[in-house]
Amino acid sequence: MFNKKKQPPIKSLIAQGTRIDGNVVFHDGLRVDGDVVGDIRASEEQSSILVISETASVTGQIHADHVIINGTVKGPVLAFDLLELQPKARIEGDVSYKALEMHQGATISGQLKPMTGGAEDKPTLKLAANNA
Repeated sequence: MFNKKKQPPIKSLIAQGTRIDGNVVFHDGLRVDGDVVGDIRASEEQSSILVISETASVTGQIHADHVIINGTVKGPVLAFDLLELQPKARIEGDVSYKALEMHQGATISGQLKPMTGGAEDKPTLKLAANNA
């Protein structure tokens, strides 16, 4: 609906029972079922998808094009295309997104900040009183 281009494949998995202390950088797609203490960032060369499952916990920043969350995130989330918050999503931090899909039950403790394309997207406003 929002993004007609083909999604990248999920090639990497952080399995349930695994804990990573440190930053993670990935290409294409990543699924997190375990715990990450550190930032998760997608490579900027190509489109990306990140899935944070119901069993996952992330403490740190998240940066990716398409982000799907159904677990717990403590830190800011930046979704450059689409952010999907599924029913068990719990976010403690500010959220920036281009498009947002939020299911009933998902919670955010922070600010929602839609990303805009810039000033050219907004029409110029003129006061009627100035048209004398």
